[in-house]
Amino acid sequence: MIPKCYKKESLPHLFCPGCGYGVILKSLGFTIDQLKIAHQTVLGLDIGCALLAWNLFNVDTIQTHHGRTIPVMAGLKLAKPKAIALALVGDGGAYAIGLQSLLHSAHRNDPITVIVVNNSLYAMTGGQMAPTTLEGEITTTTPLGRDCQKTGLPFLGPETVIPLTNQFAYIARVSIRNPFVLEETFKKAILNQMKGKGFSLVEVLSVCPTNWKTDAEKTFQFLKEMEDYYRLGEIKKPKEEA
Repeated sequence: MIPKCYKKESLPHLFCPGCGYGVILKSLGFTIDQLKIAHQTVLGLDIGCALLAWNLFNVDTIQTHHGRTIPVMAGLKLAKPKAIALALVGDGGAYAIGLQSLLHSAHRNDPITVIVVNNSLYAMTGGQMAPTTLEGEITTTTPLGRDCQKTGLPFLGPETVIPLTNQFAYIARVSIRNPFVLEETFKKAILNQMKGKGFSLVEVLSVCPTNWKTDAEKTFQFLKEMEDYYRLGEIKKPKEEA
């Protein structure tokens, strides 16, 4: 079944074969339909693989400069308080060039929903090391594997954001391995925004077999390694639900 908010004439998606974005966007589409919010949803897209989502939904979209999606959606929410502001960004757009914007948005408690796709590298530009690259992982800029003694440990985005948030924030990390949990988490994050009280962040562990150079079996083996390092679950719930 195709979510109603999808533009059927735009299918199939334009992502690489095996890319995790298909699972992520389908789950997001189901969530938008279930909540019946397509008419008021605005989807902000960062430069990178995320921008390919612009023609998959029958919702308003905004393409921003790299790392600027979160402040753009925060501004939109100020101008249109009844809009459902969703920011879809990669790990670079959230934790590298966009980190300052992410931290300040969380600190301000902007009532927006940020979805960060963590596939451990910069996928669209050729597979370079990202803040989330695992120790020893081979990328185009770490051909011998990431040396964390020189580059620091893989970045824990949600855990870094938590101290800046207030009691109304919702922060979680999920994996594409379980689309049902993914969809339910999106729902909780968006509902938190609809209450008008809190900032929401959902990090999604995803796969990139093209740049990982893995077959199906090894792709999900590596995803399991990511899940072992990046703790899954609801990391912070709003105070009234804790």
